[in-house]
Amino acid sequence: MQALSRRQLAILALLTLVWGINWPIMKFGVTGFPALSFRSLCMWLGLPVLALFLVARRVPFVIGREHWRELGWLTVFNMFFWHTLAILAIQTLSSGRAAILGYTMPVFSALIGAAWFGQRLPHRAWGGVAAAALGVVLLLWHELSTLSGKPLGVAMMLVAAATWALGTQLMRRTRIPHPTLAICFWMTVFTTLWMSLLALLFERDAWAWPTLPVWGAIVYNAVGVFAFAQVAWLMLARDLPPIASSLSVMFIPVLGVFSGAWWLGEVLHWQDWAAVALVMVAIATVLWPQRTVGP
Repeated sequence: MQALSRRQLAILALLTLVWGINWPIMKFGVTGFPALSFRSLCMWLGLPVLALFLVARRVPFVIGREHWRELGWLTVFNMFFWHTLAILAIQTLSSGRAAILGYTMPVFSALIGAAWFGQRLPHRAWGGVAAAALGVVLLLWHELSTLSGKPLGVAMMLVAAATWALGTQLMRRTRIPHPTLAICFWMTVFTTLWMSLLALLFERDAWAWPTLPVWGAIVYNAVGVFAFAQVAWLMLARDLPPIASSLSVMFIPVLGVFSGAWWLGEVLHWQDWAAVALVMVAIATVLWPQRTVGP
């Protein structure tokens, strides 16, 4: 386990806010607008902002040819599955519950790390995983009957979460000796082309000019998510152990649930409040400094 620095905590707090309130924004954006096209527009607008950030930080764009294969796998598991499946699933699920299903990722990350990578987790980490899992169950308490009628949306979000968890593990172990910002830029380029191809193949007949509110959701995603949050997440995922980076963002679905309730009128129950406490426990397992034993 590893404590976060003040800088990492500040990034995490802003990341949580930006990503958390984005769930109802995404739900609003894809209501009446093609989902894949929405995501593609967000990424095309976000790419130049991300490129300018690299230029301002004087980060080289070049990735050695010998690392492109690994970069491809990182892109598939960190972005292709997640961005494709999540944006399609949110059309049929409530924004808060889609966020909850997506953020089962920490549970998958812990299981994948232990099963495939021989990662030994301290008891405190497993306690955090258990608390996060119980919080997810509570948050889904009143949705089980509804979700059972939408198995495809549920399955897509769970597959997205599992592949994202694997991508987090791979990102932590990457051998690419280049800055995370450069890696993230090229991953975003590939994913933008992928999403655009899917939109062209499956949504061309439904294309229309976005309304002003939809443009607002697109711009928010372009700047907040793709130019900041996605980059910040990959930096945390590369710098911290996978269980620490993944559990530490568990407050995002909680924020998604409550922002969705405030904006979209989704009903809250006592289970939602209990889940908040459990998620805070999960976060504490990775953010609270461990007691050191003197000599």
